[in-house]
Amino acid sequence: MNQVSFSSVETYLNLQQETHLETLKQLLRIPSISADSRYLPAMQETAEYVRSLLADAGLQTEIHQTPGHPIVTGEWRGAGDGAPTVLVYGHYDVQPPDPLDLWTTPPFEPTIRDGKIFARGATDDKGQMLTHILAVAAWMKTVGRLPANVVFVIEGEEEVGSNHLTDFLREKQHEYACNVAVVSDTSMYSADLPAITYGLRGILACEVTVQGPHRDLHSGVFGGAVQNPTLALARMLGQLHDDQGRIQVPGFYDDVLELSVEERQEFARLPFDDEAFRKDLGVPATFGEVGYSTLERRWARPTCDVNGLYGGYTGEGPKTIVPSSATAKITCRLVPRQNAEKLTQALEEFLRAHCPPGVTMQFRNYHGCEAHVFDTSGPYFRSASQAIAYAFGKEPVFIREGGSIPVVATFAEIFGVETLLLGWGLNSDNLHSPNEHFHVANFHGGIRASAKLWEELGAMPPQ
Repeated sequence: MNQVSFSSVETYLNLQQETHLETLKQLLRIPSISADSRYLPAMQETAEYVRSLLADAGLQTEIHQTPGHPIVTGEWRGAGDGAPTVLVYGHYDVQPPDPLDLWTTPPFEPTIRDGKIFARGATDDKGQMLTHILAVAAWMKTVGRLPANVVFVIEGEEEVGSNHLTDFLREKQHEYACNVAVVSDTSMYSADLPAITYGLRGILACEVTVQGPHRDLHSGVFGGAVQNPTLALARMLGQLHDDQGRIQVPGFYDDVLELSVEERQEFARLPFDDEAFRKDLGVPATFGEVGYSTLERRWARPTCDVNGLYGGYTGEGPKTIVPSSATAKITCRLVPRQNAEKLTQALEEFLRAHCPPGVTMQFRNYHGCEAHVFDTSGPYFRSASQAIAYAFGKEPVFIREGGSIPVVATFAEIFGVETLLLGWGLNSDNLHSPNEHFHVANFHGGIRASAKLWEELGAMPPQ
């Protein structure tokens, strides 16, 4: 491939901006809500539409039915054995749009205002995923081939746990063997600063229920004679942290991979305003493990959070009862070298040890995955950095992400590859919230970066 080839791709992209935006709108109009069985026809419709986009881009496509929602794949291997093979992952399912009354415009009627396109799935993940399909299409429609081989895997169950993706990829382990994976389901660092995410925290998720009497009791008749499950659970949860923000579960920090001096210095150099961060969230102060900055705590330190807490009467006005039970949903974000299974067991043991007499405790383990940190000095990260700098006019910064993307661990386990986490959205794009949106300029910039990435990958020495 030569510069003339990419010049024709670039010209094509400039001419197709309005068409690409209309394609995104069409994709966003389909209410592909994976969590709600009422939208099963829409899920199938979205899978068919994604398949048609891949086919139009010149790829061999297939829709794979699963016990859940379909997985759509597209392949092109015309670059030959010496060229790298890239596995591009995305998801076409979206979160439920509720509460609907908080949307300025309907969630499945994409609307552009203030340079942003508003719709459910605009950033997470339809818009970001689509950038790679359109970039491939640009190469195929102008040059007639790609500089590298490509496999697209677009699933419909990311928002409900990707229950069938791992089994599917294991079945395709040899067929989809690749050199690197690409995922655009993260974010830029800020509106004017692109980023490559090189680290993700892992996760463990569980639920604990404290059971008292077999029915709610009159607090006047029985209060003071039996243990109150809500108070018991509150005391148990209060033991999880000390006043320095340290998690008190024995062994929780034993395997933590500490931040290097260089990483801490890089984080400190990033433009970040603690006061602006606090004001944006509407909190009177930040809080976390003492001795670490806000970015370090968000990206590279383990956490333990109560995500939901309920028990007894929660309606309007009083109801004088001793509740029969209380429940808490808990997640811990993990850092490299921590083991989700080991720490789930440690957390359960800790809570049981602090469960007071007069109640019993039930523990439910949901899921977990390990954390990942990649070496940014390798050739794939250099290629991605050059492509992003070209498209956005600024060198990307390397950041970590506090969340978890389990498919990254799956790619490492099954294919033994690193994942390039190339986000074009922003954390402020209201992902999972009303008025989700995607900056139109970032949508087009993501397409350009993806198109340039193919050229950079094609220029690498034979693999």
